Amino acid sequence: MHNKVVFHAMKALNGFGFPVLRFNFRGAGLSEGKHEDGRGEVEDTKTALRWLEERFHLPIVFAGFSFGAATGLRAACPDPHVDALIALGMPVQVDDRSYGYKFLSQCTKPKLFVSGGNDQFGPRHELEQLVGRAPEPKKLVIIEGADHFFSGHVAEMKRAIEEWLRDTANAAT
Repeated sequence: MHNKVVFHAMKALNGFGFPVLRFNFRGAGLSEGKHEDGRGEVEDTKTALRWLEERFHLPIVFAGFSFGAATGLRAACPDPHVDALIALGMPVQVDDRSYGYKFLSQCTKPKLFVSGGNDQFGPRHELEQLVGRAPEPKKLVIIEGADHFFSGHVAEMKRAIEEWLRDTANAAT
């Protein structure tokens, strides 16, 4: 929640007037509960999305980083209140854990995927295949030279979000 990727994504979204909610999943940081390998964390995301809808009644753009992207997309894709999705540093494989994204084949909302060209958890070829199977509208931005945390490249990541938001908003009008 307090890393530079999440912070700069928040700044990009907030710059377009979106209220932003950042939260820790159960068992992370100072939050209560215990990590549940993604199952309970999907529920955490659903709860956060419901709160945003009830509080603001505005279009919702879901943005998640790493595990937050992998887990959050599961909740945000089918949610009728979520209008668009941003996945930053989406993991494809971490150590001995592989992530499955079959649900993306049914997700017709606008999607932005931003990854570093040297992301150790999202090898380019696998990420390109994954995004290739997702329906339009979608955009994949690979930031050359960036690792999973966009070290030295957060400004480029933020710019990719801002350009996509601008393009997506113009396409909707």
